[in-house]
Amino acid sequence: MAESTIFQKIIDREIPAKIVYEDDRCLAFEDIHPQAPIHLIVIPKRAIASIDDLDEADEPLAGHLLFAMRKIAAELGIVDGYRVVTNCGRSAGQEVMHLHFHMLAGRRFGWPPG
Repeated sequence: MAESTIFQKIIDREIPAKIVYEDDRCLAFEDIHPQAPIHLIVIPKRAIASIDDLDEADEPLAGHLLFAMRKIAAELGIVDGYRVVTNCGRSAGQEVMHLHFHMLAGRRFGWPPG
């Protein structure tokens, strides 16, 4: 990824964000346009455009992101459940070309999601 995304700028601390979790491989911060009482963005610190850009060497990182979300939920006391969403490509609604997961909680969610 040649161009620095807004998420990379958050990782690099070039722009502010309300960070709720960080480790050596990922970062989680509050979404600036929340769709639920709790709406976090969880990203890898390494620039990967989307799920389609993962390769076999990224399998441990992908699993780490899921376990980080589990840890975040526990730390925030989310006991009623949460939804994890990712969009892959512009047609699916991906606006920032840096792999990210939306972690939403604090309200009831319907199905299908939209």
